[in-house]
Amino acid sequence: MIQRTAAVAAGKATAAVSRRFRLGGGTALPGLVAERIDPDVIRELSAQLSEGSVIVTGTNGKTTTARLLRGIAKEAGLRTIANRAGSNMMRGIAAALVDAAGWSGDIASAQKRLGIFEVDEATLPLVADAVRPRGVLFTNLFRDQLDRYGEVETVAAVWRAAVPGLPPEATVVLNVDDPSVAALAAVAQGRILTYGMKDTSSGEGKLEHAADARWCTVCGNELEYSAVIYGHLGHWRCPKCGNTRAEPDVFCGQFQAEVNGSRLTLKLPGGLVEASLPLTGLYNAYNALAAAAAAAALGFGRPAVQRGLNAATAGFGRQERMRVGGRDVQIMLAKNPAGLNQVLRTIAANGSNSDLAVFLNDNIADGRDVSWIWDVDFELLEGKTRSVTVSGLRAWDMALRLKYAGIDGQGASPHVEPEPARALKRALRATPEGSTLYVIPTYTAMLEVRDQLARWAGRGAFWEAE
Repeated sequence: MIQRTAAVAAGKATAAVSRRFRLGGGTALPGLVAERIDPDVIRELSAQLSEGSVIVTGTNGKTTTARLLRGIAKEAGLRTIANRAGSNMMRGIAAALVDAAGWSGDIASAQKRLGIFEVDEATLPLVADAVRPRGVLFTNLFRDQLDRYGEVETVAAVWRAAVPGLPPEATVVLNVDDPSVAALAAVAQGRILTYGMKDTSSGEGKLEHAADARWCTVCGNELEYSAVIYGHLGHWRCPKCGNTRAEPDVFCGQFQAEVNGSRLTLKLPGGLVEASLPLTGLYNAYNALAAAAAAAALGFGRPAVQRGLNAATAGFGRQERMRVGGRDVQIMLAKNPAGLNQVLRTIAANGSNSDLAVFLNDNIADGRDVSWIWDVDFELLEGKTRSVTVSGLRAWDMALRLKYAGIDGQGASPHVEPEPARALKRALRATPEGSTLYVIPTYTAMLEVRDQLARWAGRGAFWEAE
């Protein structure tokens, strides 16, 4: 008890100093400090939550899915503790718990409180062992940060080893449209709940040229697809061994794209949910479906799911909108080929004359290897851009890729401005008043450009965004 109290106090003091002197948001370092003092601080604090914890993991959609699930939990009458800013390693989980704890070392008002933790794919075994979750939601598995993870199979192996060790009472929530995620059903020891897209009318029709998982997880043969939603997600089967996508327990029966969102018809245990999701893109429909499936696994009612999805708002950097100088600015995070392709499809669907500001960094959190940009279908925007500004540590790499894709601003080559603040100003000047500037940054670039835009727009810092 004394050790935990000291750990919480040190963590809270670290967070206060970090924010006071603008050294960061206090979303990771306080947790690191607390863990150094009490290595069991996550286990001890999470055990106090009356409603337990749920983990959200996967390559794409973790932050948005966790955010949507928090909204549903709120509508179900629960309060949540979460690593809202997306710090998804052990230190981020610890920091979130420390922030929710009082100086006594205990969680303040732990009754009717649920932990919803977004967790890095490779960190899942450590976090699951510490928080002993009621449920684990797997979104998808795409190629991401090649220098850190290697290929998709590396993370898949980590997951296959982790799932059998989950608490027997935990529900494993699996996306059956992803062959690598669906394969986890074979090693799960407890309850399984599956989800997937039934409406394939808005899908891509065929596998992308750089699809990440086209091989059977049982026999290694190439899979066949009767429908592709995006990336390698879809309705698949192996013609050799018969391994086939299972019919999901929870599914999206209808997806209708709208200008500022989408309409969804979801089939949950017990009936249908009609939702108006205020987030655009097919990939956000997947995020909503995943959150609804997790909610079903936790026993939340359909009315809470509907109200939670209808009231959804964008998370920081994930389709977040700001008003700057008479222009709408929409930040759309880019992490990997599959995710960025969906961003580009969403922009392309809005018509021609798009104004873009693209920021490419190669810091550790972005991935040092930026060769992934050559697997992105930037050609989707050919002939649809009015102005293009490129910035970041690897701005010239991105400019070269866009040049080969034929992406320019009304015949002019993309403007390269390595300094982010100047690049933003230039991009805003090139965007007519009343129009939208699409800002497409990698992770560390997003933190920087969002901070700058938030100051101009009078918004709070990223750790204050809900």
